[in-house]
Amino acid sequence: MEQPTIKTLGELQKSEFRNRSVKQEIRENLIQSIQRKQNPFHGILGYEDTVIPDVERALLSRHNILFLGLRGQAKTRMAREIVNLLDEWIPVVEGSEINDNPFAPISLHAKNLIEEKREKTPITWMHRSERYGEKLATPDVSVADLIGDVDPIKAANLRLSFADERVIHYGIIPRSHRGIFVINELPDLQARIQVSLFNILQEGDIQIRGFKLRLPLDILFIFTANPEDYTNRGSIVTPLKDRIESQIITHYPKTVELSKAITEQEANILEEQLQKVEVPDLCKMLVEQIAMEARKSEYVDQKSGVSARLTISAFENLISTAERRALREGNEKTMVRIADFIGVMPAITGKIELVYEGEQEGPANVAYRLIGLAIRTLFTHYFPDPQSFKRTAKEPQNRKPKSNPYQPIIDWFGKGNELMLLQDENDSAYIQQLYQVDGLYGAVKQFYPNADELQSALLMEFLLHGLSEFSLISKKEIETGGYSFGDILGSMLNIDFDSGDEDEEDF
Repeated sequence: MEQPTIKTLGELQKSEFRNRSVKQEIRENLIQSIQRKQNPFHGILGYEDTVIPDVERALLSRHNILFLGLRGQAKTRMAREIVNLLDEWIPVVEGSEINDNPFAPISLHAKNLIEEKREKTPITWMHRSERYGEKLATPDVSVADLIGDVDPIKAANLRLSFADERVIHYGIIPRSHRGIFVINELPDLQARIQVSLFNILQEGDIQIRGFKLRLPLDILFIFTANPEDYTNRGSIVTPLKDRIESQIITHYPKTVELSKAITEQEANILEEQLQKVEVPDLCKMLVEQIAMEARKSEYVDQKSGVSARLTISAFENLISTAERRALREGNEKTMVRIADFIGVMPAITGKIELVYEGEQEGPANVAYRLIGLAIRTLFTHYFPDPQSFKRTAKEPQNRKPKSNPYQPIIDWFGKGNELMLLQDENDSAYIQQLYQVDGLYGAVKQFYPNADELQSALLMEFLLHGLSEFSLISKKEIETGGYSFGDILGSMLNIDFDSGDEDEEDF
């Protein structure tokens, strides 16, 4: 819809424009959206049956909203999407600092202008994208920032006394009049600043340096908070909490598939990277499983949460790791490998808060362990559980044990063989290394007969990592990048016969 051509109050009065409050405007537009079965919350995945219905109920009730959830749960994204429910254009008294409604002016400037020019009062049009205000709550936020203050420079330039209302400089909340205003991380706002919001939320009164103004601000307020801050620190003052009508709980994606869809939607991947690097579904699922493991890890602070930004950054790093290898080796195309997950370590260590035990382990060790747990969890989705081939005490001794497809692989390493998979090896060398292991290719083909060469190589590598996570073979990280696989027993003994140890002969 193009900007309306109406330029004066008189023309507006003769038009079909309907004067409504912000909350009524959003309510009526939401009703139309629901009736048409349209989703105004674009790009929000996983909230269709939980958060979005709660938000719609709150907006139909014309409530201010508090989004309560851990980091990276799209709280601010939800608030910004509500802008889609505003009318595309609204009329504003020309020159107004606080978006005065021509039919209900509240500032001295607008009132005087309408009284002077009446039907000839000039108006401008404001797009809905300009009707959104946002402030991150930090300890240095002041009442002047939010509400306003007396401006001595304005008073001097206009030669006004400090008793004149025109010396007021309005804060960000009055400037969000007739729109949506969001305060992120509300508990971080000092208690005395929170008190200044009481009357704005309830009665519409504000006081600036002795000016008692009746400004019936027309605003939809949305707040966000972390439940740890909100419930344990108690830094949202009770009277303010009481004035926020709807509290809506957000959550992380409930399935790996849903988390994968969010990551693919939000990751900033260049087209040239997509053309050079193929990312198999296995690796995409593994990225998401890392976050799932972190959200239940004893080393990670669950009160802080594990942001969806972890998987987004990890996915971007994973593709860049494979791209870097392809550039170094001069390959036109390549496919992501399990060894490339070394490259996602910075995305993990930078996105998790550790408890004391995690700090003792060290961020890198915790990240390495999370990757291992993710591999172990996903392994049984792609291959049979290695533990299912173990004979149990309840089984009859004369029963023939199930054929173990992993035994030839384990036996090959048991003979003292080792395999080194370097991260920066070119594709042909990488594949040749994997084919050295007896039984490895056969095990993959047994379950994936239609896999091509690169897919088979990835599954072979994944099988090795999985067996190491089930403690059937050993795995060590190589400092230069990559992994070394060997016999689990030899790894536990860790004997070095060439070390020159004085006790070597006694052994």
